[in-house]
Amino acid sequence: MRRLLPRKMYEKRLGFNGSLPSFGQRGSNDAMITIQPDKPVLIAGPTASGKSALALAIAEKQGGVIINADALQVFDGWRILTARPDDTDLDRLEHQLYGHVPFDADYSVGHWLQDISPFLQASKRPIIVGGTGLYFNALTQGLANIPATPEALRTRANTLTLNDLLTDLDPETASRIDTQNRARVQRAWEVLRNTGKGLAQWQDETPPPLLPTAQATCITLDAPKDWLNDRIARRFDMMLDQGALDEAEAMRSHWNPNLLSSKTIGARELIAYLHGDLTLSQAREKAIIASRQYAKRQRTWFRSRHKTWHHIPANRPDISATLRFDGNAGN
Repeated sequence: MRRLLPRKMYEKRLGFNGSLPSFGQRGSNDAMITIQPDKPVLIAGPTASGKSALALAIAEKQGGVIINADALQVFDGWRILTARPDDTDLDRLEHQLYGHVPFDADYSVGHWLQDISPFLQASKRPIIVGGTGLYFNALTQGLANIPATPEALRTRANTLTLNDLLTDLDPETASRIDTQNRARVQRAWEVLRNTGKGLAQWQDETPPPLLPTAQATCITLDAPKDWLNDRIARRFDMMLDQGALDEAEAMRSHWNPNLLSSKTIGARELIAYLHGDLTLSQAREKAIIASRQYAKRQRTWFRSRHKTWHHIPANRPDISATLRFDGNAGN
């Protein structure tokens, strides 16, 4: 398999000039954001918006451990397609919760909260970065202790259509979730069937969060649609150049579309190409479209849920005038 590009080179090829995006509060681009060495940093944003580069820059400047908050980067097996850090980045700075879960394992937001909890108590300041809004919501708002779904029930759910799942949901839960996101809808359906209580009711009984937003510096990257769409297309082409097809071939014998790790954008499409069901051009186009659709859902989520966070225009260069580091470099 071909060698992965270091993150700095990766971002440069996507159009960054070596500096970071400009910071500013939504509606107040001149506002300074102070990064304190002992205060956790949360970085959210849509796919391909430059989150990892920002986390690396903060860690290099001030210290800290970079912790994954992406639901697909937790799995091994799809390193290129999920844009997990390469060996160069891992050698430069400490990273945690990347590729630590077997590709065929089940993994939930509850598992992630358990995994991240020790790092919130450790001596190194956490820099938590990713695009899974549900992870950030659970971390900063709390998560209900919902019983695990029995395997037999999940197997049954996998056979149902999205419309079948939606029909059985309680109205309150259906009004709160993204009804076009099958994974979210199926999760809500499983909770209702397994516990007899809707997901909305479980959420209303949620315990206190592990890390309230008031105790962290919370940053969301805002990426303009056209700018991000272009980056998404170029990034997928870079993934192909780096060996995404080799990666798909290595995973081919293990392919199971029902695995959570198989939700990786581009995996289904490249497997279909290897099976002769799509041309490479068709697989590429479908993967890019799927990634853009995912980015749209992410932007909608963050726009709705992160109103109190700092917002950064991801396509603006040079943050030097608006980012302030307090204290000395951390450990």
